[in-house]
Amino acid sequence: MEHSSGLKNELFYTHDHEWIDFHDSVAYVGVCAFKLTGLRKIQRVVFESSSDFIKAGGVLATIFSMEYEITVHMPVDAEILTYNEELSGDNRDILLQQPEKNGWMAFIFPSSRAKREHLLLPEQYLLKNKRFSN
Repeated sequence: MEHSSGLKNELFYTHDHEWIDFHDSVAYVGVCAFKLTGLRKIQRVVFESSSDFIKAGGVLATIFSMEYEITVHMPVDAEILTYNEELSGDNRDILLQQPEKNGWMAFIFPSSRAKREHLLLPEQYLLKNKRFSN
């Protein structure tokens, strides 16, 4: 399911390979393909549900595969509005197919104090990964 809407989007990345796509006062968050490199199949996705509010850097979810256990962090302080239920079912491998488009993990309401200065613009993220992979 693609998260397109008529709202203006603002895509940012974290240094730890998560993304956030702001749409006015709400946003979608997920994990970047780079962080999933090497995974062939996702066994399960476990969402942290201890609270409806997660601070920036807090654990949003854990992705389990036969090879790895990957922790996904929240990019900004935010209230969870909903998790992507498709990732809990049989369709969780959509994370391995263009996760920045189809594999959003949570739909959130960022705190009014959510800071963006620690986030990377798409050009900055691509440049950082290009340097890292060389």
